[in-house]
Amino acid sequence: MKALLLGSTLMAALVLQTGSNSPSAAAAVSAGKPAALSRQQQHQRVTDLTTLGRAMFFDQALSASGKQSCASCHSPEHAFGPPNNLPVQPGGRFLTLSGTRAVPSLRYMQNTPAFTEHYHDDDGDDSIDAGPTGGRTWDGRVDSAHEQARIPLLSTHEMGNASTGEVVNKLRAATYAPQLKALFGAQVFDDPERAFDAAMHALEVFQENPADFYPYSSKYDAFLRRQVKLTPQEMRGLSLFNDPDKGNCASCHISAVAPNGAFPQFTDYGLIALGAPRNREIPANANPQYVDLGLCGPERTDFMDRKDYCGLFKTPTLRNVALRQTFFHNGVFHSLDEVMRFYVERDTAPQKWYPRNRDRSLRKFDDLLPAYHANVNMEAPFGGKRGDKPVLSASEIQDVIAFMKTLTDGYQP
Repeated sequence: MKALLLGSTLMAALVLQTGSNSPSAAAAVSAGKPAALSRQQQHQRVTDLTTLGRAMFFDQALSASGKQSCASCHSPEHAFGPPNNLPVQPGGRFLTLSGTRAVPSLRYMQNTPAFTEHYHDDDGDDSIDAGPTGGRTWDGRVDSAHEQARIPLLSTHEMGNASTGEVVNKLRAATYAPQLKALFGAQVFDDPERAFDAAMHALEVFQENPADFYPYSSKYDAFLRRQVKLTPQEMRGLSLFNDPDKGNCASCHISAVAPNGAFPQFTDYGLIALGAPRNREIPANANPQYVDLGLCGPERTDFMDRKDYCGLFKTPTLRNVALRQTFFHNGVFHSLDEVMRFYVERDTAPQKWYPRNRDRSLRKFDDLLPAYHANVNMEAPFGGKRGDKPVLSASEIQDVIAFMKTLTDGYQP
């Protein structure tokens, strides 16, 4: 068995190997090219754009410090996620500033839908509204890889460039500037905005390269192809992962092959409030007035008046999750064991996870204002009363973790 291709209208030149494709890549490839190209020319253009995007992705000279590239935070050896256990990464012109959110993985983003407040699965049943879904970043505020790429390049606490013009000046001086001209026209640098947009599209095409960003090469993929069997512990973990009364992980981290045959992405692309503890290692959190509310701000501004959206963050894919050293939007946890114990003990033993007020009362959901506590998800494995037995035992947690380790790419049957 293998994953079927999604998006049948995509150019055949993008189909490089088994997996799934994204319409955004097709749009990116179209940027700056003639109206019609042969299939061979399309394939060559994709190859050239991928090469160009890769060069930019690893180019530290594109940062204000000259010491930070996209790959500095999105490490290929860590599934294009953070290479360390820092909750947020240093950046800025002198690498002395800190971000406010953990770095997500860039793998398996190719089918991320555009953000919508009312999402309906393409399963023939339009009666179920899954609510806010889709988009890139932790709050879903951009809909494509080239829009997302703008953010770190121009963020004061990331790559630190003051303007698109500053980035373009660096592109003009780069060793790959001739490739930009060859792909987007000899006069591409005459219009800085056009040059910047061309560079963002090249970065997007690189991030659609299957071998790098969606190889479907984990043990679980081999299991779905019937090339290998899972161990008894991994099978127990899969069962607990899917059980709605136990782990219930698959309710958000979809584990089943799609009706069209596409392999699972282990996310429903939704936004959810989990009530993660406040991470006091994030410098911004030293200010008690600062609260990261995800979908309703402060990075995203179009839903700041939606009280019911406060505290909601994107559900990340669990593919390659075992390679991570920081978890949740604020990087508050550093191991899968810690994450799983939080899930089953958040409500049954909240004293393990939240601080106390001066009067010794528990400050549950301490990274959310009380007005937004009702937004926090209470479905299994959450829920229950303090003192109740967790829905997963210690051994069952280890079984689920054993299964999640089968989602790491690079498995050799």
